[in-house]
Parts: sequence; structure tokens; C-alpha cells
Amino acid sequence: MGGTPPLSPLAPAAFPDLPEIGGVEFATAEAGVKYKNRTDVMLAKLAPGTAVAGVFTRSATRSAPVLDCQDKIGGDVAGGAAIIVNSGNSNAFTGKNGRESVSRITAATAQALGIEEARVFSSSTGVIGEPLPHDRITAKLDELAGKLDRGGIAAAARAIMTTDTYPKGASAEVEIDGQTVKIAGIAKGSGMIAPDMATMLVYIFTDAAIERSVLQSMVSANSDLTFNCITVDSDTSTSDTLLCAATGASGVRVTEANTGFIDALRDVMLDLAHQVVRDGEGATKFVQIHVGGAKSDADARTHAMSIANSPLVKTAIAGEDPNWGRIVMAVGKSGAAADRDLLSIWFGDNLVADKGWRAESYSEEACAAHMKGENIDIRVDLGLGGGTATVWTCDLTHGYISINADYRS
Repeated sequence: MGGTPPLSPLAPAAFPDLPEIGGVEFATAEAGVKYKNRTDVMLAKLAPGTAVAGVFTRSATRSAPVLDCQDKIGGDVAGGAAIIVNSGNSNAFTGKNGRESVSRITAATAQALGIEEARVFSSSTGVIGEPLPHDRITAKLDELAGKLDRGGIAAAARAIMTTDTYPKGASAEVEIDGQTVKIAGIAKGSGMIAPDMATMLVYIFTDAAIERSVLQSMVSANSDLTFNCITVDSDTSTSDTLLCAATGASGVRVTEANTGFIDALRDVMLDLAHQVVRDGEGATKFVQIHVGGAKSDADARTHAMSIANSPLVKTAIAGEDPNWGRIVMAVGKSGAAADRDLLSIWFGDNLVADKGWRAESYSEEACAAHMKGENIDIRVDLGLGGGTATVWTCDLTHGYISINADYRS
């Protein structure tokens, strides 16, 4: 697992040029938690007064770092804060040893930075069920504290990777009252991806000044439209964490009324979510699934996720086979309301099924041509109402098996 996996064919050309965010500094180190000769610890130092919001996995077997973050997330924002992350070991299913590791790491981070331990948020990602060698991390904290850099976000994105084939970053800028507010985020994730949230670590930073409760509302609402709309393999992780920090360094105050900022934050989150799917383990196709005509948005989402998570649908996509019968199957099994005789299906712009019957205009050649592309678009209309949902997934290839069969090797 210490080697570098082959780059995803859906990877972007390069890591984006992310803006520096006032009030945030980064540092990385090689602690040897699991991997050799690569950075595996990331520290982000946040200015005093930074508001931190978060959303986390709903797994019943949440990791010790997730539980610790959930306990701290609503606390006082007066002092400085920090985020400390390691890759290679998730510190999940580690009992009291896991809690002890979190305490040792957060206490040592607080001491190194001169901040309260209650303002140190930790994350871990990697293998489940193995004790975290926290001493390897705490031994690096003085080194990390001594080389904090406002321009270190790209290195931070690399340090949090596990089976990812590329680091993930996104940014946006928005004008508010004639002043520019910046947003930049990084993420990791490529497998064990399903809503609530996905096996992801996501860290987003903005120089806007935002009340913590307002920031939390923005992050939670946007997560439902982004990270909770992606799936690679239907498996929900023990370690999902999204933290969003608003430093206030720009001096621009943002409220619920600033829809431009909310939209920009959503754009960053959706960009990162799409990058996670594009780096799905073994992925060769990026798939958008849109369901309309449902009795409710909730029903539409249920149908969309049933399609997105179907191994038969995903392997058909991998084989570039326009097998629309598998879409019919996935809709029928979802449990949400559907009527066979009202169902219509498109692959790209090609109508393949029209109100319960193969479309007269159906062209196997045209549909097969669409399936050969890297970006696959599947659209379903249930003909029952106004409910809609869009989700994103990838195909299921032998590469997924190879990566996960050897994960602990």
C-alpha cells in the first residue's frame, strides 16, 4: 500500500492554483504512520476567532477522532484553533486506545501551538481496527509548528491521501460589498464512498467572517446537495469528516442573506465531491444520474441512488453496454413509487425507453457511442410528479477489486 497507485484516467490535468486564505497556515510531515517515504500528517493552524463548522459520518461505528470532533464542534471560538490529520490509519474500532490516541495528539498539538485543546480538531483515515501509533505523530509536532506556511495547502492535500491517485483541491472568489472573499478547499477520498457522507476528509477555508451557527447551517445544507449525492460503492465510512473554517481575515461579514457566498461555497464543495468520484477506485467513467417526475424529491433521490449503487448498472457502464434494462431493474427495486408504464429513460440525448416501452427512435449504435465516452449521462422520468434529484457515481471495474483485495497488504 505504500506505493503510488496509477493515476485515474479521470484525473484533472493538474492540481489547481488555490489562493492563500488569510488566517490559515499549513505544514506537513513524514511520520511513518503506515506509509514510508511520503508525507502522512497535515497540520492547519487557524487564527484566533475562527469559526469552525462540520458534518460527519452517521455510521454507528464512528472513529474516535469523529466522536471527538463532534463533541468539540459547537464550542467557543475566541482562541486560535487547529486541524491535525493523519493518513494510513483511521483510528476506528480501537476502543479506549483510540480515545487515548486522540487525546495525546490533540493535547500535544495544543501545546505546540499555544492554544486550547478544545480547539484542536483531529482526523484519521486509513485501515480500520489497528491501534494508531500516535507517538509517531506527536513526535513531529514541533517540526510541523516550526514550518507553518500560508502557501502550504497543496502539500496538505497530498498528505491526507490514502488510495487516492491525485490530490483534490478547489476554490472560488465572490464579491461582497465591493470586497473579495476567498474560499479554498481540499479533500481525500476514492473508495468506501456513499452518502452520510462518504469515506472522505474535507477541509474548506474562507477568509469571510461568519457566525458559527450560520456557517454550520450553510455547510449542512450544501453537504446535502454535494457530498451526500455521490457514491462509489455504497459503503459508508467510519471516518467521514468535513470541517469548514471561517477566519474572518478579510473583514467581510457574511450572513444567511449572502446567497452569492452560499453558492460559491456550494461550487467548491461540488467540485471536490466530483473529484472524489472521478478518483473512485478503479474508475474509468464519471456518471451523472438525474431522476425527474417522481412523487417527491426524496423518492427521486431513492431511485437515483438505487441506480447509482447497482453493481449491474455500474458493470454495464464499465463494459460500455447501453443495457437500459438494468436501469428498469434498479428503479423497480428501490422501494420508492414507480409505474412501469410511465417510465422513460435516456442515455445522453438518446431516448431509449418511452413510457414503459422501448422508444421507436431507439438506436443501439447511438447509445453505444455515448457509453464509450468518459462522461456518462443517465436520465430517468417517472411520470408521477415534480420530484427531482441528481447524483454522481462511477463505473465498477476489476481495478476496484484489485485495490481493495490488497488494501491491508
